[in-house]
Amino acid sequence: MAKSKRPAITWTGEPAAQDYPAAASYLRLLAGPALVDVLIGLLRTAPPHQQQAKDILRAARLPLLAVDDPEVVTDLQKIRRGKALSPILLVAGDLATGRTLQVADGYHRACASYHVDEDAEVPCRVATLPSVAIS
Repeated sequence: MAKSKRPAITWTGEPAAQDYPAAASYLRLLAGPALVDVLIGLLRTAPPHQQQAKDILRAARLPLLAVDDPEVVTDLQKIRRGKALSPILLVAGDLATGRTLQVADGYHRACASYHVDEDAEVPCRVATLPSVAIS
């Protein structure tokens, strides 16, 4: 049986301007203002990175949002229309300490990508928590 044709997922080269304040809003629930400022600075300067949608969700220990979730629906419509999605902003986890990957911004985009193709390469920016923040 032939596979159904999946829509191509296109991505912008850079995160959207509003993605950084959204990431900061989320990160403020997990860290103090000084660390959030550092992490946002690291995300702004992080080089582009590709990661499969399924691995992002697994590393963050996040459930796949349903295909009918309103934000996922919006992103799936963008994909079908050929509109580029913004790269995802991540804060790296740490296997040694048990800290999970944090999706600072783009959870819905990761889920929409997964629904189209779980192996989809998702552009992202990854900030690594500074070691001084760990001690």
